This record gives sequence, C-alpha cells and structure tokens, in this order.
Amino acid sequence: MHLQAFITVKMNSADKVRLFLGFVTKCILLIILLSACTSKNIYNNKAFNPPVYFGTHVVEKDETLFSIAWRYGRGFKELASANNIPAPYLIKPGQIIKLEVSEQVYRKRDHSVGKTASVAPNVTERKQKSNSGYKKTTPKKPNNLKNIKWQWPHVGPILAKYKTQGSGHSINKGIDIGGRVGDSIFAAASGEVVYAGDGLLGYGNLIIINHNQRYLSAYGHNRAIFVKEGEKLNAGQKIAEMGKKTQRAIVHFEIRRDGQPVDPMRYLPNK
Repeated sequence: MHLQAFITVKMNSADKVRLFLGFVTKCILLIILLSACTSKNIYNNKAFNPPVYFGTHVVEKDETLFSIAWRYGRGFKELASANNIPAPYLIKPGQIIKLEVSEQVYRKRDHSVGKTASVAPNVTERKQKSNSGYKKTTPKKPNNLKNIKWQWPHVGPILAKYKTQGSGHSINKGIDIGGRVGDSIFAAASGEVVYAGDGLLGYGNLIIINHNQRYLSAYGHNRAIFVKEGEKLNAGQKIAEMGKKTQRAIVHFEIRRDGQPVDPMRYLPNK
C-alpha cells in the first residue's frame, strides 16, 4: 500500500508539472499574440503582406501620412478619409492613425473604383511644418494618367520577380534588378520626390516618386541618394546609386496604383 500511495503521489506531481507547463505555454502564446496585434510588429513580420486594415499606428518623428500609407499598403486618400484628416493632411508625432476601414469608407472606395477622383492627390512635402508641430502634405494638380511613359530605372538582369502570393521571403511587391554597386539609378518617369530616406524597414535607402494622382514608384537599397523631397524630376534623371541587399547588388523597384503594388513588368518597355 505504501508503494501504491508513493506511485499515486508521483503521478499527481507529474500531472501538476504538466498543468503548470501548459499554463506557462498559454501565457507565452497570449503575450505573443497580443504583441503581434500592434501595427509595428505586423510591419516587422516579413510573412505579413499588406494592406493592413486593422490596428493603429502612432506617428513618429519625420513621418507623413503619405509614408504611413505606403508602409501599410494603403491609399493615401483612403487613410486620410478613415481618420477624418482633411487637406492639407497635417499630422504630428504621437498622433494615432487608425488603420481600420469603416463601412462608409468602404462604400466610398467601391464607388470610386475605375474613376479618377478630382480631389487632392498623393503628394507630400515633409519639410513643411506649421507652428503646431504638424507635418504638412500639400496637394498637387494630377497629370493625365495616359501621359506616363515608363522606362527602366536600371538595365540589368531580373534577380527576383513580382510575387504577392505566398509567405515569408517569397513575397516581392516589385522586382529586383541586378548590377554593380555604384551603378546609376534613374527615375522611371517624371514626377515629384515625396520620400527620400531609410525610415521604412526592408527597403534600405528608399526613394518614392509621385507621378500623378494614382501612380507612384519606389527605388530601394540605394548606396547614395541624390534627390530630396519636393524635388521635381524628369524621366531618366539620375536619382541614386545602386547599393546592396544582403550580399547582392540590386535596386528594388516598385510601382503602386492607388496604393496597391502592381507588377512593374506590365508597365516597363521591352529591353
């Protein structure tokens, strides 16, 4: 009987250990899930493919509504509408930007599909500030969509094609063009520089150019940047020098239409 009681005690102790470990595991998973619900952790997760339609973003120094919209794969005007931010789209550090889309905004977006809006386009001038500390985004008259004549930002081998289906590192919202470190990178079309910096993770030194109300292009992993925000550019103008991503010399090139990535190969001319 003593042996049987000892075995029973041992079994009960083992059960308690398992229960304790199970409780600890659930707590850890809960913490991970809660932390993953924040916008920043979603953005750092390479397996997560924008657009993001939930959570919030806290504005940091030097950010604009334009760069935040790009970060979460959203249209600039859509995000402004969801947060009741009127032109000239002033934001300031510490301000909370909601990423959720209300039913009213969904209806507006669906109604505007296929139409060219007549309101202010996606153009920012991060350098302009008001006395209140807000960042200012200045509207610009859009060009005719048919006037965009795309050209290659760099002529080189395609190292990675456009791919938005899948997970992890297989996702590529543009194309990676190979070359040598220091090769010249050119504007793929005329437009205005609306971002130049390294504030977006995964892009290195990045340039974003606004071409009109609907189309933008981006050039990532530059070694050096030769343009500044607000600068008007001509197609073919040198804007940067090629840098590296890991151990390969590349320029990562994207085209976005209404905030959404599209395959650049559908727009670029044949080599």
